[in-house]
Amino acid sequence: MNKNNNSIDLYKKILLIVCTAITVVLTVIGYKKGIFTDETQMELFLNSCGIFAPLFFVFIQAVQVIIPILPGAVGCVYGVMFWGPLKGFIFNYIGICIGSIGAFLIARRFGQRLVIQMTGEKFYDKYSKYLEMENRFEKIFALLIFLPVAPDDFLCYLAGISKMDLKKFVTIILLGKPAAIFLYSMGLNTVLQKAFSMLTQI
Repeated sequence: MNKNNNSIDLYKKILLIVCTAITVVLTVIGYKKGIFTDETQMELFLNSCGIFAPLFFVFIQAVQVIIPILPGAVGCVYGVMFWGPLKGFIFNYIGICIGSIGAFLIARRFGQRLVIQMTGEKFYDKYSKYLEMENRFEKIFALLIFLPVAPDDFLCYLAGISKMDLKKFVTIILLGKPAAIFLYSMGLNTVLQKAFSMLTQI
């Protein structure tokens, strides 16, 4: 099992490097084309994607929760930059909630072994001790989901093998996600816009 976990960890690291490189390249290309700094260029880009642009983005946000390679904050920033604060937040929220529920259901279907493979043994050992404390785990889970710095994707997998029922999980996700997504979306977007502004002055 350790050998399998090591292989999966290696593949995840390779995939992380590849996805990070692709994200950097696409960000640089988007910056050079003015997609992130020019509203006209951004509008042209989105129009070229047609009605599928929001659907594609929501899908990507859901997948990045189920396969947690890049931090969800990266997608949150793009959502706000492309569609503005309100629509960006809504698309981020829908995609992340769908992905969170998907991770929960996958964990419930395939069990502990998959959860360890997805989250890593270090994370699992740290949080799995709360699984037997049903009420305590639910309270800790709800609190961490509300906070913007928690490893939400991994926690959703862990919740899938807890005693928490789907209805309670969905309720916590729907009520707890908005605050964290808002802080990620608006906070990092402000930082990124300032960075782009500084680059344009060089």
